[in-house]
Amino acid sequence: MAWVAMAGTAPNCRAQSSPTARTRAEPRTLAVRTDLVRVDVSVLDRHGKFVAGLRRTDFRVLDDSVPQPTVFFAPVEAPARVLVMLETSPAVYLIHDQHLAAALALLQGLEPADQVALVTYSDQPREVLPFTADKTELLQAVNSLQYSLGMGQLNFYDALSSVVDRLGRAPGKTAVVLLTTGLDSSSVSRWQPLVRKLRGTDLVIFAVALGGELRGDDSAERKRQTLDAMPQQPELPDSLENLNGFARADRALRLIAQITGGRAYFPRSDKDFVPIYHEIASTLRHQYVLGIAPAHDGKVHALAVQVFPGGAKESDKPSKKSHYRIFAREGYIAPAN
Repeated sequence: MAWVAMAGTAPNCRAQSSPTARTRAEPRTLAVRTDLVRVDVSVLDRHGKFVAGLRRTDFRVLDDSVPQPTVFFAPVEAPARVLVMLETSPAVYLIHDQHLAAALALLQGLEPADQVALVTYSDQPREVLPFTADKTELLQAVNSLQYSLGMGQLNFYDALSSVVDRLGRAPGKTAVVLLTTGLDSSSVSRWQPLVRKLRGTDLVIFAVALGGELRGDDSAERKRQTLDAMPQQPELPDSLENLNGFARADRALRLIAQITGGRAYFPRSDKDFVPIYHEIASTLRHQYVLGIAPAHDGKVHALAVQVFPGGAKESDKPSKKSHYRIFAREGYIAPAN
């Protein structure tokens, strides 16, 4: 398949000199040192609004439960690259009007300097639109999509893995917005390689589950839990064994979001897409970038970010009734030496 070069997020952190305020007229590239682990953090209040004005001392980063010095910090409102990855299976064709009607909400929430791209997949990923700042091109591309009909392979895990590879690690902010049922007809053995790859990337992935009416009567409850409780929940098990159909898909989407510091949404009807897209766009515009020194043992390390307005003290413990929802990647793969 034909791909063009796709820019991705910065590698595990290259140092940025003097984080100055960005202006739309003078876009700059966010870069951080390669010997740091980059952690993009979004902090929202109870109403889903971005919490501005936090300082380096308000954050605590835990590496395998051990607090680490924050050696890099920058509040960032930088242009983003947003790759929309859209499933074009027969099932999605039957419900595609659900999300297409609200796609404008995502684009309206982005800034002129932000860029968008479109990749579709069923059996394999296909680039439909390379990154462009012309948002109308995305709408035109989505409206002219061809959906597969009849029975066929649905290779979600491999398609996402390929997209992660192609996005690479060029400087900048890049996010993937998945519009997908989350179903995969390939072997479940394809799942664990994807998990390991996601733990090694700086990409943030937002998963928007399609087929709300088909997912069962508890979809609305799953959506509430995902939006309000996921950041405080214990880590979900990586395994998808003994799960089938939408139960497996739901867990996969939630894990993909949790691993990368994004969010998973389970809209019930077409009207639910607009606030979801607005929240994704807002999150992409407003982030804090933290950096810590990595371990050098070649192992997977768990990350956790805590917020203590007014300054984190060594004795501080996070409240069980936090006023904030914190979204950040859940771990990284340490270099071997």
